[in-house]
Amino acid sequence: MTSTSTVAAVDFGSGLSQAWQVVVTSAPRLLGFLLVLVIGWFVARLLAKAVNAVLERVGFDRVVERGGVKTALARSEYDASDVIAKLVRYAVLLITLQLAFGVWGSNPVSQLLGDIVAWLPRAAVAIVIVVVAAAIAKAAKDFITNAMGGLSYGKVVATAASVFVVGLGVIAALNQVGVATTVTTPVLITVLATIGGIAVIGVGGGLIKPMQQRWTRWLDRAEQEIPRMREQVEANTARRQAEQQRAAYYQQGFAHAAHGAHPAQAVPAGPPRQSQYPPEQPYGQGQFTQDWPAQPGYHQGTIPQQPTGGRQVPQQYAPQHFPTPDDHRPNRY
Repeated sequence: MTSTSTVAAVDFGSGLSQAWQVVVTSAPRLLGFLLVLVIGWFVARLLAKAVNAVLERVGFDRVVERGGVKTALARSEYDASDVIAKLVRYAVLLITLQLAFGVWGSNPVSQLLGDIVAWLPRAAVAIVIVVVAAAIAKAAKDFITNAMGGLSYGKVVATAASVFVVGLGVIAALNQVGVATTVTTPVLITVLATIGGIAVIGVGGGLIKPMQQRWTRWLDRAEQEIPRMREQVEANTARRQAEQQRAAYYQQGFAHAAHGAHPAQAVPAGPPRQSQYPPEQPYGQGQFTQDWPAQPGYHQGTIPQQPTGGRQVPQQYAPQHFPTPDDHRPNRY
């Protein structure tokens, strides 16, 4: 009975010692795991904010929106710079998790995270390929639309060219990340081979006469359309130059207004104007005197004429003096 209790006591004590040893061994690793997670979380957040600020400062959103990405993000609450910042943040968090789980040694989670982190550069290159392809497609569509905007089939050709370029970019991006390569590569090869085969067989095979007739019609149509296309391009160029000149004129006017200066405008000097009246005379030279007859109630004397600039005043408009009641009162002084 005593030996059995002694063995149980010994086993219990060894279990406690082993558990304590595990705790003592794992505690530093757990602290390191938590410390790596906290530091990585702060670093990911700060780095995402820095990337977003830098991209907005350099105008990344405007450049990307020209490539058609604006349409894809129209209903999203994030713009292009926000998406890139989020991707950077999650990439840093994945690297942080890989480092944190690496504290525990080799484990399946660390291996999985390592594979994902190794795949991130390929994903970044694929995103760049898609953005560049979208920008090229947008530029090609605008160019074809401006060059063939006056034609009935101009928009169709521009849309087809844009879709073709975007499709090539998507296929290249999928091949870059290694997704569905067994599907995208044969599709691309089939499309290119079909186009080449149709061209070879149609031109060099049984479609010689029909193609000859079509080529004749196409060449005639091209001769008719080329002047229209040239006129369309010249009209677009002239309109663009006029808009640039108008904008430059407005900017120049705003600049002069801001500096308080106005460009002097030369006014052509015309011939001297001649007055239809004789030159004016100084005051006093045009005076004349007039004697009035002595009548009862009137003062006899001279009335000076006001200056009239050398013009004679008719007699009926000469100033006159009318009698008043005071004229009959004797002068008491």
